[in-house]
This record gives sequence, C-alpha cells and structure tokens, in this order.
Amino acid sequence: MTLHIRAALAARDAADPLAFAQARFTLPPGVIYLDGNSLGPLPAATPARLAEVVAREWGEGLIRSWNDAGWIDLAMTLGARIAPLLGAAPDSVVACDSVSVNLFKLAGGALALQQAADPARRVLLCEADDFPTDRHVLEGLAAATGAELRTVPRGGVPAALGPDIAVVVLAHVHYATGAVHDMAALSAKVTAAGALSLWDLSHSAGALALALDADGADFAVGCGYKYLNGGPGAPAFAYTAHRHQATLWPPLRGWMGHAAPFGFSDHWTPADGVRRLLAGTPSILALAALGEGVASFDGIDMTAAEAKSRALVMLFADLVAAHCPAVTVEPPGARHGAQVILRHPQGRRVMAALIARGVIGDFRPPDRLRFGFPALYTRFVDVSDAVDHLAAIIESGEWRDSRFDVLGVVS
Repeated sequence: MTLHIRAALAARDAADPLAFAQARFTLPPGVIYLDGNSLGPLPAATPARLAEVVAREWGEGLIRSWNDAGWIDLAMTLGARIAPLLGAAPDSVVACDSVSVNLFKLAGGALALQQAADPARRVLLCEADDFPTDRHVLEGLAAATGAELRTVPRGGVPAALGPDIAVVVLAHVHYATGAVHDMAALSAKVTAAGALSLWDLSHSAGALALALDADGADFAVGCGYKYLNGGPGAPAFAYTAHRHQATLWPPLRGWMGHAAPFGFSDHWTPADGVRRLLAGTPSILALAALGEGVASFDGIDMTAAEAKSRALVMLFADLVAAHCPAVTVEPPGARHGAQVILRHPQGRRVMAALIARGVIGDFRPPDRLRFGFPALYTRFVDVSDAVDHLAAIIESGEWRDSRFDVLGVVS
C-alpha cells in the first residue's frame, strides 16, 4: 500500500472514537489479529482477575466464596451484564454451559411448550447450511423426542412455515458468509405462524447492535469466546423472553436450576426465570474470565461498534479487490457480520502463509479465507497491512512453499 494511503488510514485511527478500547487487550507485537470472530484476544485485565479468583477467592475463601464472593449468583449477574449487548432485559439472560447445551435446553423446552398446546406441532425447522453443530443438536433432540427435523435452503423459512412447525432455529449471522437475517421481520413471521423462534447469536453478540426484546425473539443462545473475548471454551449464554420464563421447562435439568438447590429434594422444581436453565455446578474460573471479556465493552455504543466494523469490512473488501485480482471477494451485504470471506483454490495454504507472516485469520472449506474485524481492537492500518501481506503471498507464490504441506488440525 502506498505511504499516502497508510498515512490516511493512520489518521483515521487517530480520530476513531473507539480507539481507546484497544488498550483493553493484550495483543502480541508484530501480529495482525483478524480472527476474533473465532477466538477473541486476551483482555488485559483477565490474568489479574483470574489470579485474584484463584489465590484469594478460592485459595483463602475456599468454599465460603460461594456466598462471600458471590459465586452462587455469578451466572445470573454475568448474564445481566451481557444482556445490554443483546438488547435484552437484565433478568432474561444467564451465562452457562456451551452453545450446544443451551441450544438443546431451549429447543427442547420450546418444543415441549408447543406440543403441550398442540401435539400436531412436532417439527423443528432450520436452514440447511447453518453451523453444523446446531443441526447435530437438533437431530439428537428429534431422535430423543420423536419430533421431526426439517431443513430448508437459506431464505426458505417463511415459505416453510405451517401448522406443524413448532420451533424455528436460525443463526442471526451466518458463520461462513457473514450474511445477516432481519431478526425483527423473521421473528414476526414465525410468531404469526404460531411457531417459536430460537436465534443463535454466536457471530452477532459483541459484533452487531442487537435488540432481542424489541425484535420479538422468543429464545436465543450465543458463545462467550468469540466477540465477547471470554477465552477458549468460555461459557455461553441463553436468553428467554419474559413471556416464556414461567412456562419453559428445560429437558436438561440440574440442581443449580432448582428452586431450592440446597434443599436436595428428590423432585425438580424449577427456579424462577432464566435461572432454571442452569444445570450442573458452573465453572467459576471460566465465568470470571468471561466477566473480563464482557467488561471490555464498558462504555461502548454497539451501534458505533457495528458501524466501525462495517467500515473495516468494506475497506478490506475494496483493497483486496483492487490489489489481489487472483482472489475472489464475497461482497458484503447491506448489513453484514464483522467478517469478510475471500476465496482462492488454495485457500488453506494461502491462510497458512499469512499466519506464518503474523496475519491471523482462519480457513473454512472448501476454499474460504475468513477474516474478522471486531471494532474494539482492529485498526484501519491493520487492514491495509494485511492486504499488503496477502498481495505479496499471491504474487510471489509463497503459498506453494513446502512449509505448508502439513497443516494443523485447527485451521
């Protein structure tokens, strides 16, 4: 990139109203990190917080810290802190388990609600090319309950709605393409058809401005390790709209979701609200780390964050199109996730060559190079520098190097 272009982008970074947030993260020198859509970077405050939990709360407080340090309520208090990022009421979100486990709990509970009212509603509906694990979970739920799982092509949900549809499960942002559904419009259509909506926000939460309550979502799940920066395998979150909280009975039940967990009753009585979605004992260390990831959003306007990510995405797409003609850019939609997909026949090797240069993105079969642009720590100059590296790799054929013959399992 010319010095003039880079200077202009550096000036844009200097004027960025969100630039202060970059100091909240520990980023390795010499690395351009464009994979926060898969694993967020380390918040600078996380090591000290974990050390405090280990040494003081656990080491000194021992079991007393369930009360004294608020461990027993941490899943709920953290859920309340996540809720504003989702456009949700504080008491409608709980932090717990994984996306897969929460999806099973909410889809199973929603299915039971529907069948109690109308046994003919026995179909779980999803899009065929959404994140595969969501479909795997729904296949398992269908096998366990006798329900039917039905899949449709992307955009096919409205036409598939009918009197037998119980629950519609949709990814708000597609994990590979970055395409975004209109949550308000689709939720309204699902509701009008008598079905319930369950949204996967794994590629939305912390990247886009969300409005679960206003958009009429019934249920939602999302992960804590991508844009929320909670660390590898961080706890997920689950959302239940107020109108369903008193009647939802999750199929996976445990003592932490009991109304009186330390009463040790033989029979399960659900706790009030979303607390009933808890099952086993939560991981306090993991929740503490997630808490620092969520704290990295303090003072951040998510509308401004989405706008910055959009600007980064468009800049990257435009620069690649101009300087890397051998690479195909999937054009971002009118509203798009904080990511861009490039396509190259040797995409996995090209990505490996980029990573060797310190530009970290990821690869998705068959030929997609995926790059994420979270607003809190990505700079505009990072975009131009990454494109410079990509252009050099393509022009020189560096990706053909034998170093990239054997690649890791995780790409």
